[in-house]
Amino acid sequence: MGVFAFSDEFTSPVPPARLFKALILDSGNLLPKLLPQLIKSVEFTQGNGEAGSTRQISFQDGIGLRSVTNRVEAIDPETFSYSYSLIEGEGLLDKMETVVYEVQFVPGPDGGSINKMKSTYHTKGDIVLTEEEVKEGKEKALGMYKAVEAYLLQNPEAYA
Repeated sequence: MGVFAFSDEFTSPVPPARLFKALILDSGNLLPKLLPQLIKSVEFTQGNGEAGSTRQISFQDGIGLRSVTNRVEAIDPETFSYSYSLIEGEGLLDKMETVVYEVQFVPGPDGGSINKMKSTYHTKGDIVLTEEEVKEGKEKALGMYKAVEAYLLQNPEAYA
């Protein structure tokens, strides 16, 4: 098994608390509304968001992926940090045992925030991830992040 870790940072004019509430605490309601062409539903299949909970994200037909299941590893609303593992996803886990994502929103310049993200891929056997595969995953995550950020900027009262 190989382990590959990648880190990224994104800045946002939106404060950490609002991003955390929208992207983490209420993503099950917000993401299908903002991205209906991609996401059909986000539902907890076990628990209600605390560590150990699992949630299934179902995608629209034609996306190339029916669903993925994540397990919440840790969540801390006080430090705006969240960690989860990808534990099921047809096609995705053919190459990987699991993928662990760690996210933290910290105060940034001018009242905004810095989104710190770390992804750790645990591959099966001697499989090596290509740069293109990693880039594709980052772009999908950034697309969701930017959609939520745009919504929050257009709706300053939302998640305040």
